[in-house]
Amino acid sequence: MSRRSADWASLVAGLLFVLLGLAFVVSGTTAWEVNVLWVLPVLAIGLGLVGVVRALVRSRDRPDRRSS
Repeated sequence: MSRRSADWASLVAGLLFVLLGLAFVVSGTTAWEVNVLWVLPVLAIGLGLVGVVRALVRSRDRPDRRSS
């Protein structure tokens, strides 16, 4: 079997969803409140940043075709 490299973008996106779920669990069991109006924008910004970083990393790792 060959080793594959980690997909960091998927890992970060998964962690965002886990943290969001934990925030809802904590808000349901304590007096701490989660404002639902902030959830989607924060999630969209987080996933957008992950996408931009992933695109930048992949473009840097790709060999330059002009050097051939």
